[in-house]
Amino acid sequence: MKKDVIKTLSAHLKGQHVSIVYPEATDPRVLGAAVRLKADELVDPVLIGNPDEIKEIAQKNSWIIDGIEIIDPENYPEYDQMVAAFVERRKGKVDEAKAQTMLKDHAYFGTMLVYMDKADGMVCGAQYSTGDTVRPALQIIKTKEGISSTSGAFLMIPRENDGQRLIFADCAINIAPSAQQLAEIAVVSAKTAEMFEIDPRIALLSFSSKGSAKSDDVDRVVEATKLAQELAPELPIDGELQFDAAYVEAVAEKKAPESKVAGHATVFVFPEIQSGNIGYKIAQRLGGYQAIGPILQGLNKPVSDLSRGCVEEDVYKVSVITARQAQMG
Repeated sequence: MKKDVIKTLSAHLKGQHVSIVYPEATDPRVLGAAVRLKADELVDPVLIGNPDEIKEIAQKNSWIIDGIEIIDPENYPEYDQMVAAFVERRKGKVDEAKAQTMLKDHAYFGTMLVYMDKADGMVCGAQYSTGDTVRPALQIIKTKEGISSTSGAFLMIPRENDGQRLIFADCAINIAPSAQQLAEIAVVSAKTAEMFEIDPRIALLSFSSKGSAKSDDVDRVVEATKLAQELAPELPIDGELQFDAAYVEAVAEKKAPESKVAGHATVFVFPEIQSGNIGYKIAQRLGGYQAIGPILQGLNKPVSDLSRGCVEEDVYKVSVITARQAQMG
């Protein structure tokens, strides 16, 4: 049986003092996870909010928060520098007065802490929507060089953790990605796979395998495959492939016999968000896979989006993943 993925990631983090910002620190789910992460020496939490409110919640739950950094946006000594840095980063799209207002929002404030190297990453979304979590990250932290947009991957863990872990992308962010975006998603998803100790073999999915069907949608995946291979010639990347050709060796021998990826894929790039979202939920509900994510990919520094229906354990796990992303750069 394979070692639990969170334990594997935690082994890399123990005592390394990776700092993670929590803009929703007055949410008991978030604060409880932060306290545990600090006690386990996996993360140095940076809590955003009113210190009295945070301390009151901790006291009610008998949580010890001594030694955990708390930053109150209303009384932050470097606030003027943050405002100036924000105005500069937005390059004329925001003036000082608007910046003052926007940085009262904890998601923007927390993102600026990451941008200013006051923290290594951010976990948000217990109360904020995905859009309100991702928007500041895209405006401030921005995507890595050569990556035009962020994307959302899911780590798929089989029942009883005794089979091959997989990466599904993009299942969360890009509704109708272009060929260029699909190619970028393929490449950044390989790095996500490596973080979870998955050997990346990347299949760009379609309803066609190697020309078995003709359409503009198929052509887009064919083009994306060529672009991805040019972006990362060292990676095993192939497409267009149907899911069964990508996953099942016996099918691959018939549908794509020349492919080095078909039948052995571990990273699956879906052609658009509908199929990605449906695909991971079918695997989750019918196949018994555990789905961890979405894991945001492609940003200069990691920002992770929680579900508003999350529990404390979800915050803990996402924080571990985010901290490991920060470590890997």
